[in-house]
Amino acid sequence: MASKKKIVVTGFEPFAEHTVNSSWVAVQHWVCSQELERLGLGGAVDLYVCEVPVEYQAVKRLLPSLWKEHQPQLVVHVGVSGLATTVTLERCGHNKGYMRPDNCSFCPASQCCVENGPDCIKSILDMDTICKRVNDSGIGITVSTSEDAGRYLCDYTYYTSLHLGKGRAAFVHVPPLAKPYSGKDLGRALQAVIQEMLKLLEGSHSEEAQKGTRHSSDNP
Repeated sequence: MASKKKIVVTGFEPFAEHTVNSSWVAVQHWVCSQELERLGLGGAVDLYVCEVPVEYQAVKRLLPSLWKEHQPQLVVHVGVSGLATTVTLERCGHNKGYMRPDNCSFCPASQCCVENGPDCIKSILDMDTICKRVNDSGIGITVSTSEDAGRYLCDYTYYTSLHLGKGRAAFVHVPPLAKPYSGKDLGRALQAVIQEMLKLLEGSHSEEAQKGTRHSSDNP
């Protein structure tokens, strides 16, 4: 019997003008409004969901424990962008440029995520392919891609997860509620996006397994 896929999905707590953070609302709609079977993930997924503080030091403590405890195949972070009008898939996270204070009025003295880490880490997932597939599915919610997650807690969290998970992370930016989508709409968008992410992961794992089989058969 195939082992369950382990997935961690996070949203953020309120901050600044976002007194209700649409990222956490979207995650809650996605998970709580329906059973997993009806969400399209089915029983083959072991899902863990949590709300992330908008605090650099809390993220620095939380993410290593999430990766260590759950050992997920994929971590999907969801955050709100006041500039977004679409559901936006971020291709990469950035290590430097963190100058904006968090909910505790703190920002890293180094202004970076990981000392001596690469400037940018890309997700192993092809966000352009996911974007096209979801847009072609006709769910009525526009999805786009980006290479700038904002140099705040969203970007900081994404880079940290990409670093810890060797690229097995994704970040989804959602607009504020009712600009233009409801929480239910955003939940449906997350459903569609994560389904496509899992399909790509499954495909890449199958290719790796086939390569391994070919290599072993080539050995005397």
